[in-house]
Amino acid sequence: MSALVSFVHAIDRMNEKVGRAVAWLTLAMVLITFTVVVLRYVYAIGWVWLQESYVWLHGVVFMLGAGYTLLHNGHVRVDIFYRPKDPRYKAWVDLLGSLLLLTPMIVVVTAVSFGYVVESWSRFEESREAGGLPGLFLLKSVILGFCLLLGLQGLALMARSCLVLKGHPEFLPQEEEAESL
Repeated sequence: MSALVSFVHAIDRMNEKVGRAVAWLTLAMVLITFTVVVLRYVYAIGWVWLQESYVWLHGVVFMLGAGYTLLHNGHVRVDIFYRPKDPRYKAWVDLLGSLLLLTPMIVVVTAVSFGYVVESWSRFEESREAGGLPGLFLLKSVILGFCLLLGLQGLALMARSCLVLKGHPEFLPQEEEAESL
């Protein structure tokens, strides 16, 4: 059991760090968007690469932040059935949901996107827009990062659920502050 506990803690720490780091990209997105608006409407200047940069950052934030969101129970769930239930019920829902819904989705997305990403890398694909950003292959690689981080957090959620079902009180779900408001 100690290996399972260590695994859960390691994945949680990793997604916590990645999520907090990626969150800073939202500040960059806001600043870039502000700059694009000022340049366009005040100075009549527009650069495609600058406009693409905040769109790409948006994709990176959502894709790499998905594991962090799962870690903090931020994904959509039908709370009318889930929230009032006891921890064992929640553990079963999390275990079965991760096993039967999340895992197959991650496997399919990985399988479908792998060739897409490899093809992009083989050509060192760039933006199709004139004056766009180089390195589109790097952005497409974020899809695999999404699969890795969300898949690992799903495995950690399954392991956490098993630990709750085995009677480990330290793995009982902690209610987020926002839920108590």
